[in-house]
Amino acid sequence: MESLRPNLRVAARRHSLVRRVLVRSCEAFAVALGGRALYRSRHLRPPGLRVRRERVAHPELPRGLHGFRVVQLSDIHAGPFVRQGDLSAVIELANSLAPDLAVLTGDLITHTTEEAELVREDLAQLRAKHGTLGVFGNHDYRGRREGELAARWAASGMRFLRNEGVRIEVEDGALCVVGVEDLEEARSIDLQAARACVRPGDFELALCHNPQGAPAFVRERCLAVLCGHTHGSQLDLPLLRRAGPAHPGARIELGSLRVFVSRGLGSIGLPLRIGAPTELVVLDFERGTL
Repeated sequence: MESLRPNLRVAARRHSLVRRVLVRSCEAFAVALGGRALYRSRHLRPPGLRVRRERVAHPELPRGLHGFRVVQLSDIHAGPFVRQGDLSAVIELANSLAPDLAVLTGDLITHTTEEAELVREDLAQLRAKHGTLGVFGNHDYRGRREGELAARWAASGMRFLRNEGVRIEVEDGALCVVGVEDLEEARSIDLQAARACVRPGDFELALCHNPQGAPAFVRERCLAVLCGHTHGSQLDLPLLRRAGPAHPGARIELGSLRVFVSRGLGSIGLPLRIGAPTELVVLDFERGTL
């Protein structure tokens, strides 16, 4: 897709003071009117919360990866509209899908690092055979306390991959989950370091918050890239969709590589989504061809 280029560094977006004040004012007004309860009831439980099912197949997939299931949660944006307990239905639904691996693809917080504590206990309830892995999004670098954030969440059993990879051994092969830091806000992005765990014959699953980084992962044995960042435009209307980052689409094909961009779970500015429902993305691996 023309909007996606092989670049692991993009210019950080900086909004004007007027825009920042407007967004914070809208958030405060919406919270005062019960926006958090509205968002929880409409967007953090079915039917507003949806399960989006995707499949990836490869004819040489190891037997141990046939039927392997990944559940992706993205863009939670703890803070004004998502707080402690609000993700209970999300976690229950995710666990009911019996994932082999749960992944978080960035933007845990909205404004401050402390907001992450509002959802840490909820997300620690995720149950997957191979645990929970994640990467940071641009919001997670607020105050440059991402190291502190990673350490706290590791204590709850959730590991964030900061230019790192984890090798999951299965029958007849292995899956390397490769994660890079955010393209806009990270101090460094090192794909070579992230792929250090990959051995000849291994398959890869890449986690990259910003979909602009997906083309850098094009290689024969990379099964998919999981991204977030765009909220599916959140307010998918002709004028309002320009307020957020460009959304390249929910499913992108880059040759044999599949890129899946989650619409996410949280919101910015208003406790509202139009044409961009919250979702869990479920990715199933298959041996063969689709």
